[in-house]
Amino acid sequence: MQKTFSLSPAILSLLFLGLFSSPFLARAQGSYMPYNRDYYHLIDRYEILRGENNPVFRSGTKPYRRDDIAEFLDSLANDPVIRNRIDEFNLAYLSQDNWEFVGRETPESKKPFLKGLYKRPGDFAHYYSDEFDIHLNPVIYLNGGLELDNDQNPNRLTRGVVLRGSIDKKVGFYTYFTSSEAYFPSWVKNYSEYNGAVPGEGFWKEYNSDGYSYFSALGHVSFDITKHIQVQVGHDRNFIGEGYRSFLLSDFSNPYMFVKFNTRIWKFQLTNIWTQMTADVDYDRGRPTDGRYPQKWFSFHRLGFNIGKKINLGFFESVMTDKADFNYFNPIVFYRWVEQSLGTPDKVMLGLDGKWNFYPGMQLYGQFALDEFVFSEFFGQDGKGSKRNKYGIQAGFKYMDLFTVSNLDLQLEYNSARPYTFQEKIDYQSYSNWRTPLTHPRGANFREFIGILRYQPLTKLNLTFQSMYQFYGADPDEETNWGGDVLKNRLEGSPTGLFGNEIGQGIENKVIQTNLNASYMLRHNFFIDASHTLRRRTSQDLESPEATNYFQLAFRWNFTRPDYNY
Repeated sequence: MQKTFSLSPAILSLLFLGLFSSPFLARAQGSYMPYNRDYYHLIDRYEILRGENNPVFRSGTKPYRRDDIAEFLDSLANDPVIRNRIDEFNLAYLSQDNWEFVGRETPESKKPFLKGLYKRPGDFAHYYSDEFDIHLNPVIYLNGGLELDNDQNPNRLTRGVVLRGSIDKKVGFYTYFTSSEAYFPSWVKNYSEYNGAVPGEGFWKEYNSDGYSYFSALGHVSFDITKHIQVQVGHDRNFIGEGYRSFLLSDFSNPYMFVKFNTRIWKFQLTNIWTQMTADVDYDRGRPTDGRYPQKWFSFHRLGFNIGKKINLGFFESVMTDKADFNYFNPIVFYRWVEQSLGTPDKVMLGLDGKWNFYPGMQLYGQFALDEFVFSEFFGQDGKGSKRNKYGIQAGFKYMDLFTVSNLDLQLEYNSARPYTFQEKIDYQSYSNWRTPLTHPRGANFREFIGILRYQPLTKLNLTFQSMYQFYGADPDEETNWGGDVLKNRLEGSPTGLFGNEIGQGIENKVIQTNLNASYMLRHNFFIDASHTLRRRTSQDLESPEATNYFQLAFRWNFTRPDYNY
């Protein structure tokens, strides 16, 4: 299988053009802030409190660039949405994290460590000049937990380094690497064993028979080709949408190599992403082994635009293929037309997403991702429950300062995906990467309700209560395919015909999961977390409900709080 290249000559030419032209551009360049739901909530809530679309960047495409975050923070300095000392603290915290781009004064540390370290609260060590700046920080995560009825209590140790900076204020860079040993909670371990992959990670090794050991690495460079065209090249994840989940592109899978163009002009933003992903993994005795893993190629574009000051809509299209094809590198072509013109069976998806800040402090949002559509079957004229009508749908609501209680924020979200959505009949064309879904962790054939309540009663204390209900259908064995596992061939193993397919078909499962987490920031980006998770699963193949109680205590330093809500 000859698949040895990942980027077309046209893309490489554009990258060289950008690197050549970037020194002549005036705007300072920043690296991208890795996507972290807790951190990004602090940013997005102020847009919602204003009741208007963000004037600096579009929140539907994540992650954000640091210089854009800083410009938005500067616009908040004298804004009425900064209502109390907790808001002032959050603004100062976010500003310190991006101090090299913030226009306002950000104070240095009152007591640096050994005079040369922590001169800035957010930097273990840094150097700054007009030609070059660099920021270095340690990464540590130490977790210890207790899960009743589990012979091995969950725990995890992660340590590493994160480095970011810029050259000539024109080219931003970011690199992150950690090494981890982990024993996961039972449901996470079961998920990993089923897929043969650790969610969010790549190659792994067995650790003391029940655990996992793995190395993580992220890295990118960013620059501007023109005043309105931003480029990012690297290994990382992307997230599209306003929700907790995404049916367009989420951050659940392993990082992948990509080139991203963001073209922002007037009310429009065109996002193009071209990636090379891992189609499958070679295993030896149930573990990943050495070898050239089969690759696949994914192209994505989304056109977003503001309607007035309160609404943003985005239309997206993507194609997944087992061969790199020059045709899909066209940034403005309609992929479906190209796919039909080539006569290929490549997997094309269409859809839209949007948000409406209809009232200060309140936002409605949603997504619709269409995998396949037949008009007469979609509306039940030829039969109901067609296997060829595959789609995912999301609807959500955010309410900041719930019932006028400061810093009490609510998010409600509904997600569902019909059976066989994201599957494909051709090998290596499913909507997946490194054996994990590119969208929702559950894949397809499910309904889900999520509720999140966030409260910040003190400047350094954040409380989060999260609840989840899932209804889904599972397969009884590897050969049977009821439409939930995105790695299976949609034409093989299906017990149904063309019609009569409904969400939840197969072995019916219901999951209720709640999580209460308290995070206290001991110092800048150094947190202590205490949490409790209660999970209850009922299933047609269980004699009695499967209940889990999980308690944990964790210390994290420049590390994103893990989320096991699946």
